[in-house]
Amino acid sequence: MNLAARYSVAEQVDHDQLVEKHLPLVKRVAYHLLGRMPSSVQLEDLVQAGLVGLLEAINNYDSSKGASFETYARIRIQGAMIDEVRKGDWTPRSVYRKARQLAEAVRAVESREGREAQPEEVAQELGVSMDEYSAILRDTTGCHVLSFDELNGDAWNSDTTSEGIDRGPLRDLQQECFQQALAEAIANLPERERLVMSLYYDDEFNLREIGEILGVSEARICQIHGQALNRLRARMQDWMDGG
Repeated sequence: MNLAARYSVAEQVDHDQLVEKHLPLVKRVAYHLLGRMPSSVQLEDLVQAGLVGLLEAINNYDSSKGASFETYARIRIQGAMIDEVRKGDWTPRSVYRKARQLAEAVRAVESREGREAQPEEVAQELGVSMDEYSAILRDTTGCHVLSFDELNGDAWNSDTTSEGIDRGPLRDLQQECFQQALAEAIANLPERERLVMSLYYDDEFNLREIGEILGVSEARICQIHGQALNRLRARMQDWMDGG
């Protein structure tokens, strides 16, 4: 076997070892996302999409960017899963419309009252009962999740080989300003919502585990999580509309 052939075999072995080593990461991210997706989304589909993201991470990782491979891989894996869910087009347009109406109601109440909007006030602003409000919140949570995950990404999520207006100092400045605005919006969430967001996104507990930590039901945590996402959408609406 010549030198080039030996190098090719060694490279393939190293590639396969990286895939095997990080397969648990793919499954962990899949389970984490599955808990906030509609029942039509299957674990196997998320895992398959995540494997594609892992392969892309292995092929495109650049250590000079400063992030560890695990950090980079996790972002690419999650991004691939979200892309797969979006391609499935499982969210009816009516859900996106309700999500926007919900965010606008929160924004209107907070602007008028000068403080955090309470669920009862949002329901009144929408002209619906609390049961109807809870149902709308439940239906739109997945929609908010995808928007939050996409916007909460960073330059690692984009194709670094692409050319055009998405690259350069202006784009970097816009991304930096957005991240600062998002961090400020999260910091100003009500304490319980902020805690749930931190446990979910930073510490990667699932909704059931967070419920056990806080001593409430998983359904209640799901509601708090949905309220936090809706509040963030309301406060970041200018960014989401204007980009």
